[in-house]
Amino acid sequence: MISGSKMRLDRLCRAFVLALAFCAAPAWAAFDLPELMTLLAKQKSGEARFTEQRFVHGLEGPLDASGTLSFDAPDKLVRRTLSPRVETMAVEGNTLTLSRGGRNRTLALDSMPELLGLVEAMRGTLTGDGATLQRYFRSTVSGSAAKWTLDLAPLDSRLAAQVRSMRISGRAGDVLGLEMEFVGGDRSVMNITPGAAAAVPAGAAGRATP
Repeated sequence: MISGSKMRLDRLCRAFVLALAFCAAPAWAAFDLPELMTLLAKQKSGEARFTEQRFVHGLEGPLDASGTLSFDAPDKLVRRTLSPRVETMAVEGNTLTLSRGGRNRTLALDSMPELLGLVEAMRGTLTGDGATLQRYFRSTVSGSAAKWTLDLAPLDSRLAAQVRSMRISGRAGDVLGLEMEFVGGDRSVMNITPGAAAAVPAGAAGRATP
């Protein structure tokens, strides 16, 4: 026969174990897309430097490029390449403006579904817009807030015909890397350094080609 005091002790122990499990649950929970988007959404604007290597099937060595990136929430993104030639790609809303060699060209993003998907991958990540990401990609998050990876697989068939996968990596609210695998074997690796944008190198404008 179990005494009343022992039964009360058993119930108290069970309650204590349940309380510990409840308190510890957040530490055990996997880092997921909503948590990552919450971290990224805290950054309303930013500037960074980038270096990029593109590995092209049939070429011996990578094609190198470097420049700056900037964004302003909710939908403005600018990539300014400084080397090997100066050119700018600026996106705001549905408008894409390409500038090179003193000439500008303006296009509607929705007329180019493949490019739209790539732009939305970057804009969605930089601004913490998970709904937009999930509209265009199947997403998988791994790691933790201190060091995370976001893998994106295109859902749109037109984008998937060109891009096999994208991997975006970072730390807390900073995006630090972007890798893209293209259909056909080409690959692009971009390293991103958050902070003030780099100055235009002396004489860079003279190296621009049509």
